[in-house]
Amino acid sequence: MRRLHGDVIDETLKALEQFDSCTISNAVEQFNLRTRNEGFVNGSVRCVFPQFPPRAGYAATLRIRTSATPIAGRCYYDRPDWWSYLRSIPEPRFIVAEDVDHVPGLGALFGEIHANISVALGCTAYLSNGSVRDLPGIEAVGLQVFAGSIAVSHAYAHVVEFGESVEIGGLRVKPGDLLHGDRHGVVSVPISIAKEIPRVAGELLNSEAELIQFCQSSEFSFEKLAEKMRRVSGEAERDKDQK
Repeated sequence: MRRLHGDVIDETLKALEQFDSCTISNAVEQFNLRTRNEGFVNGSVRCVFPQFPPRAGYAATLRIRTSATPIAGRCYYDRPDWWSYLRSIPEPRFIVAEDVDHVPGLGALFGEIHANISVALGCTAYLSNGSVRDLPGIEAVGLQVFAGSIAVSHAYAHVVEFGESVEIGGLRVKPGDLLHGDRHGVVSVPISIAKEIPRVAGELLNSEAELIQFCQSSEFSFEKLAEKMRRVSGEAERDKDQK
């Protein structure tokens, strides 16, 4: 087993990718490490390729601008310093780009060229409050994208800085944070509990499946439903007290 970051090994990341982000979010809640109104990207950012499977990876952070002329006149993807920093983050990498323009998304830093470079450098997803473009090219290379909008031009897209904490859709992300995303959005997974999340997620799915099966059965009644809910609530409280 190859250790990737802290106590997380690659088998754990593969296990996390077997669950959708809603289930991962529910599993994280069971540990009461944060309030339930934080730890995820809000609806201002959408999944661009909902047909792709869930992705998990470590955050490589940067800030970008697209409406103002950059200081240097180089090609907008000619940033070896940024690519070198990206390689310092453990694989798989989850690029997180905060567009700090007054109105984010005028132009797109990320398109087909960036997607191909990123995949070659071990990236699995791109998250930004800004825009993206060249969707067929990005889709073809298999990189998942979460973005605030779609744009036709790169405009004056350029990297402002990288390796600092950023904020996307209400989620504060630090370099190296573990992120999980799918068609529903992106959630942060605390590394301290990451290896426990697949087990808890599986237990939650089993419990939900039993309830759904009951609701769809001929044995369903409101009285039995209320009893089941009371039992589930009691078990949850006991689990909480034991932690």
